[in-house]
Amino acid sequence: MTQLPIAPDSADSGHSVSERAAAAARSTWVSVFVNVVLAVVQVAIGIWAKSQALVADGIHTLSDLVSDFVVLVANHHSQKAPDVEHPYGHHRFETAASLVLGLLLLGVGASMLWAGAMKLQDPAAIPKVHGAALGVALLALVGKEWLFRYLVAVARRVKSSMLVANAWHARSDAASSLVVAAGIVGNLLGYPLLDPIAALIVGFMVVRMGWSFGWDALQDLTDRAVDAGEVQEIRDTLARTPGVLGVHDVHTRRMGDMIVVDAHLEVLATLSVEAGHDIAVAARRRVMQRHRVLNVMTHVDPSNRPDGDHAPVPGSTATE
Repeated sequence: MTQLPIAPDSADSGHSVSERAAAAARSTWVSVFVNVVLAVVQVAIGIWAKSQALVADGIHTLSDLVSDFVVLVANHHSQKAPDVEHPYGHHRFETAASLVLGLLLLGVGASMLWAGAMKLQDPAAIPKVHGAALGVALLALVGKEWLFRYLVAVARRVKSSMLVANAWHARSDAASSLVVAAGIVGNLLGYPLLDPIAALIVGFMVVRMGWSFGWDALQDLTDRAVDAGEVQEIRDTLARTPGVLGVHDVHTRRMGDMIVVDAHLEVLATLSVEAGHDIAVAARRRVMQRHRVLNVMTHVDPSNRPDGDHAPVPGSTATE
């Protein structure tokens, strides 16, 4: 299982903070509804059909409600405007939510490993289940796979790593339901060991997924730069600004799904301070229009290089 990337949009982010927040809220409430329905059905039928695996999967589904509410809380805070204590805004609440989701996946995966190990120790104690449990397990599999695809589609549309993390949590539940279905089939065919063995395999997959999300979020919280290709695209946008002779010391760090950029721009040394400032403002505006950049801090360096377009950009009076 690999994480579906969110392709960067080099032209424009395409969605305002409020639009992204509204899409996240709608999709998460859909997830809450689906998980509540599935969990109730799984636990009720699991108890009636004497399927420990189905009951466990229902409890696993309930854990999704925790992640859904984490997303809702983070989504509420991340859309707040910058304030004195958070001058760059609250975008990192999304990253923090992804970290919590990663830790939640680690916990769920570890519990699956533990449950599988316990079953392996006493396979004779696993009771014969009713065939209805298989139908519910398949229903849960279809429902969770649909939820995964729905959440990923929304996440890609609004470019939210937090929603991608929540979508993959739903996919981990779909994998869990697949394992439960396989275990129930094995139970019905007289092979009870298939359930705990398959549960161990999925447990490892969930733990790996949780580690991936948690580690990535931790790296972003410690100011990891964006990938080299995206940095180069930002550098190229700066370099193509009329009046910019050179670009160096381009540094980036993530702020939720957005990027904060620091860059040094070389301009003709004989230009006035005002002209150099106008070039820097134009460069900043171009980057923020073409990339998912929250802010650009520029430093203007004088240069005596004879090449490049030395003319300042007229009509630019905005300030950084």
